[in-house]
Amino acid sequence: MRMVIGLAAALALGGAAQAQVPLDPKTPSILFWTPQQQSDGYRSMETVYKAEIVKRGKKVHPLPLAPKQIAPTWEHEGKAWTVDSYMAAYNVSGILVLKDGRIVLEKYGMGRRPQDRWTSFSVAKSVTSTLVGAAIQDGKIKSLSAPVTDYIPELKGSGYDGVTVRQLLMMSSGVKWNEDYVDPNSDVSRSTTLPMEPGKNSLVTYMSRLPRAHPPGTMFNYSTGETDLVGILVSNAVGKSVSEYASEKIWKPYGMDSDAVWVTDPAGHERGGCCMSLTLRDYGRVGQFILDGGKAGGKQILPPTWTAEATTPQITNGTRERGYGYFWWMPDSGAYEARGIFGQSITTHRDDRIIIVTNAAWPRATGRDLSVARNAFIQAAYAAAKGN
Repeated sequence: MRMVIGLAAALALGGAAQAQVPLDPKTPSILFWTPQQQSDGYRSMETVYKAEIVKRGKKVHPLPLAPKQIAPTWEHEGKAWTVDSYMAAYNVSGILVLKDGRIVLEKYGMGRRPQDRWTSFSVAKSVTSTLVGAAIQDGKIKSLSAPVTDYIPELKGSGYDGVTVRQLLMMSSGVKWNEDYVDPNSDVSRSTTLPMEPGKNSLVTYMSRLPRAHPPGTMFNYSTGETDLVGILVSNAVGKSVSEYASEKIWKPYGMDSDAVWVTDPAGHERGGCCMSLTLRDYGRVGQFILDGGKAGGKQILPPTWTAEATTPQITNGTRERGYGYFWWMPDSGAYEARGIFGQSITTHRDDRIIIVTNAAWPRATGRDLSVARNAFIQAAYAAAKGN
């Protein structure tokens, strides 16, 4: 069961190719790009798919170098590893480790430069959930207990009646959803190939037709569609695009170093569940913003308790590892983590104030061997940073 969930979730993190709009209709599925296509495309998604820009501000949040840098080494599967050998073996384009807001390790691979962005795949989900917190702080969303249908009225009379914003963030709406990519008739396959209807988002229409499988809030079920619904919910609530809102609430006030790129769906809406592109250091700043309690420019951007709640287990029934928060995973290590397929992650050890970022172009979307190897690196980096 663990492996089935892992494969489905991993594919969901990327979303089907049809969920975004290629600029060239001949563009192959992003799930099956060649190594060269990955290397080129992951750092320039706006040249491959339609996208919006998340604009940075005039100030940059500093990430100073720590006086002492780390160079972790570790054993994995009977072999000695260094950061360089790990990056070469697993097509890693960037590694960043922060401790107390200072850089203790920063390395690039695959010809990537510090100013180059890299796609997030499902790490974007954690940004989307953070925007829900901002909208609550702004009074645009009444509370986590507010009905989803208050913000997406097209869902009234559907399986989403009675589902709260919190339950959507926990992926526990109870609405039936099949995440099987092998089955062309699964929801995740069918929902990405729907015809466009004027003035409507085809995903919302599709989701409104799904039946209820469990009482809301009782069972975790990974749903690609619901993460994109949350992006639509935020946009409807605040009256602007999620790119504009992310710029206003995070990018400008916290001080990201570069504009971000956010891929859009066929209706022109940024995908709440996928495909922002950030610089390596801005991935670190996203992690630091959460670790700092959602404050920026001396102002509380998120509700005071938001980050602690979002990054601790909110549901365990049906999940892997320790549980799931608000679009954040809780690995057994005790950290909290944003994850995307092909090797993207932000791992945070709250008590030690250590953040570990990885960007990569794995040869497969997911796999136990790939995840175990990454975890071995993360554990080694954490140990080295903790002792630094």
